Amino acid sequence: MKRLFAILALIGAVSLAGLPAQAQDKPADKPAATAPAPAAAPVAPAAESTAPKPPAAAEAKPAPTPNKGDVAWMLVSTALVIMMSIPALALFYGGMVRAKNMLSVLMQVFVTFSLITVLWCVYGYSLAFTEGNAFFGGFDRLFLGGTFDSAKGEFAMGATFSKGVVIPELLFVAFQATFAAITCCLIVGAFAERVKFSAVLVFMVLWFTFSYTPIAHMVWFWMGPDAYTSAKLVDELNGKAGLLWQWGALDFAGGTVVHINAGVAGLVGAYMVGKRIGFGKEALTPHNVPMTMIGASLLWVGWFGFNAGSALEAGTSATLAFINTFLATACAVLAWTIGEWIFKSKPSMLGAASGAVAGLVAITPAAGNVGIPGAFVIGTAAGFVCLWGVNQLKRMLGADDSLDVFGVHAVGGILGALLTGVFNAPDLGGPGFVNNWFEMKPGFESIAGQVWIQAKAIGVTVIWTGVVAWVSFLIANLLVGLRVSEEEEREGLDVNSHGETAYHV
Repeated sequence: MKRLFAILALIGAVSLAGLPAQAQDKPADKPAATAPAPAAAPVAPAAESTAPKPPAAAEAKPAPTPNKGDVAWMLVSTALVIMMSIPALALFYGGMVRAKNMLSVLMQVFVTFSLITVLWCVYGYSLAFTEGNAFFGGFDRLFLGGTFDSAKGEFAMGATFSKGVVIPELLFVAFQATFAAITCCLIVGAFAERVKFSAVLVFMVLWFTFSYTPIAHMVWFWMGPDAYTSAKLVDELNGKAGLLWQWGALDFAGGTVVHINAGVAGLVGAYMVGKRIGFGKEALTPHNVPMTMIGASLLWVGWFGFNAGSALEAGTSATLAFINTFLATACAVLAWTIGEWIFKSKPSMLGAASGAVAGLVAITPAAGNVGIPGAFVIGTAAGFVCLWGVNQLKRMLGADDSLDVFGVHAVGGILGALLTGVFNAPDLGGPGFVNNWFEMKPGFESIAGQVWIQAKAIGVTVIWTGVVAWVSFLIANLLVGLRVSEEEEREGLDVNSHGETAYHV
């Protein structure tokens, strides 16, 4: 543990040393070189001037102010996503492990969520959502410098998907922090019940820095609609966006950034940490299925903030994402239940709960990008495909993915991302997507072309996160070791890692 604290202290010292002296005192009236994507470059508050004002007809338009309805919706959405991690994901995972490891899983989720939230505010947001190159952002927002001028009481603004519509940049920071945190929390389910707590923390710092932030930048960073003031600027502004955004990849709320990213990292972790003692020989059954059902139900509720909140406005796009999330999840529950009934003779509560999560995962990239027909198909397909993923595919891969992170999140995310390219088509009830941000005109070229773009984005995500996860686990193993001893694993991580038990009998 002393070595772990020394490592974390060194990381903090490096971050502090790299902070520009003026970062927290950046004048609010100076345009910020950042773009909280998927949004626009923050619109800095207009500076007061003592110069004579020009005639009224020639006066510049005042800086847009946020709509209270949009702000309220985004605050609620952010709180809902926090609920998705703590307690929803923690309970969902906790119920599926054995009683002797219950608290270890809760602890890993709880502390990982807190760790990533802090790192996000220190440097993660800046690396993901400021202008840099096609892969990483810059350091303009280290420690959130420039987002709020305390002397003037002025907030930097970030635009949404509509010209002239803004929300406070700090609100976008908070919303996206929850995405980063829950993505990292998802990974712990793949190697639950045998990993060192210190190894989890070291891995999370490395993977978050070198996988989550660049993938988020590549998929979601762009200059925003307000920057497209002239047709002559279109190519230049497009060239400043993240790589996958430049390609035209569609990911409404995190199919690539969250689910494929985490699912592949989890699979790598399952291989590198190794199988649990007794895997394939003993019944490693969930100790509390009702708790898992409660967690899944809370995930479903919280996911409305995750998906509908990604519209960044309380409008029609949020409405479409809301109903698609609602419908697709219900379809997936039914599909998984029917699949188990057919192939296993009895439908299970654990299966129905897993089906709900599979539907939520698959509709995530598509939520605001497809119409109602797409929600029906994506949800139903997710139930059957992810059922196959956690059974036949899992046996083929031979990995002990304890809580089926890969089978549900990576498989469901890949399915949803590909079908987004199909059902975004207006001919299939989809809304299309804006491909001319100067004139704000939607368009759609072809299903085959968009599916190919989606496939390339998936490929980049799989390879990037797979390599980063592998290196990160190697480093964690060298520094603190990945796995607890056989004796500690048999006795349980609750007692040996945390000195407490979930239940007293």
